[in-house]
Amino acid sequence: MARTERPERLSRPAYERELLRLQGELVTLQEWVRAEGRRLVVVFEGRDAAGKGGAIQRVAERLNPRVVRIAALPVPTERERTQWYFQRYTAELPATGEIVLFDRSWYNRAGVERVMGFCTDEEYARFLRQCPLFERLLVEDGILLRKYWFSVSDTVQEQRFRSRLEDPTRRWKLSAMDLESVTRWEAYSRAKDEMFAHTDVPGAPWYVVEGDDKRAARINMIAHLLSTVPYHDVPRPALELPPRPPSTGYRRPPRDLQKRVPDRAAELRRRKGPAAG
Repeated sequence: MARTERPERLSRPAYERELLRLQGELVTLQEWVRAEGRRLVVVFEGRDAAGKGGAIQRVAERLNPRVVRIAALPVPTERERTQWYFQRYTAELPATGEIVLFDRSWYNRAGVERVMGFCTDEEYARFLRQCPLFERLLVEDGILLRKYWFSVSDTVQEQRFRSRLEDPTRRWKLSAMDLESVTRWEAYSRAKDEMFAHTDVPGAPWYVVEGDDKRAARINMIAHLLSTVPYHDVPRPALELPPRPPSTGYRRPPRDLQKRVPDRAAELRRRKGPAAG
């Protein structure tokens, strides 16, 4: 059987130009959410190393953290384990004029908890019954809910895992649980298929993002999100920089009275020498 060739990777210049344009649109979306008092929830799920984290960063990096918040919940406490499963997630939902990006979400139960045996069959079945009802309540209450599943091939996932193992600045992205997903590839596939069968419903559908090309995945996901929300440009108050008033005689204290950080940058400039330009 002939191998299917992957499409050419999106070039960095094209990616950066379009990303900047889309991030400008995200700012407009943010201002619309704030001014109109809307609530937006975006759920990011998918395979380990499929590109969820990078996409979330690109969505949020130019936005106001007072309006846009990333919810990345840790392992539940013993007390939280005794609560209604959705309870700790409801506490993270947005108030009026806010956007919440879920870096993983209540769908942990349908994925890692199911595959790794961290929940019982009864708890899993209850989740599949309750999740569509839970999300219907969110939508009926006026929350704009968008759910994205980031897909990645087994070959690319393994490449990304190896890259993280070799990079000390990215090793933190790997855990024993992540590596376990390599040997449980088909189990995760079956869990995802069953999850979609129960939770890909009108009003709260799943949208699949192909993640082998991270740049393309980010562009595609952000463009789609923008296309699904009826936002518009919101008039902003005119701002003008006031003139600086004349001095009243203030004198700055001597610098040697303050503890200052060492000038590491000066050392680097000296190393490069005068030819650095």
